[in-house]
Amino acid sequence: MSEGFSIDELEVGQSASMSKTVTEADVVLFAGVTGDFNPAHVNEEYAKESMFKGRIAHGMMSAGFISAVLAMKLPGPGTIYLGQTLQFKAPVRIGDTVTATVTVSEINVEKKIVKLDTVCTVAGKPVVKGDCTMMKP
Repeated sequence: MSEGFSIDELEVGQSASMSKTVTEADVVLFAGVTGDFNPAHVNEEYAKESMFKGRIAHGMMSAGFISAVLAMKLPGPGTIYLGQTLQFKAPVRIGDTVTATVTVSEINVEKKIVKLDTVCTVAGKPVVKGDCTMMKP
């Protein structure tokens, strides 16, 4: 397994992305794993009457896509999550392709701390925005 980038190999502005199309199975499995059976996610009849006019994926699923980019691409395997802020900007629906992108914004080589801007988009429109702090031991 790759160790990703060492702290010395990181540069401000460096970024990485991944994309995932959200499926019915993803939503059902996420509900089962987390115990979040909010009817906005799992009950079409309820969701039709909501402000979203249909079921939406869990917001934290998109946050999980951010985590995947951080863990597998940038900074990469071995990275430790220290903190994350999230702002949910728009719903994600079953069938949407979510692209999670992380961009290095600050590096503290001495403390091995990296700050990154994080965003998830659907068709170029932000659905989740935030930033995170990571440690690259």
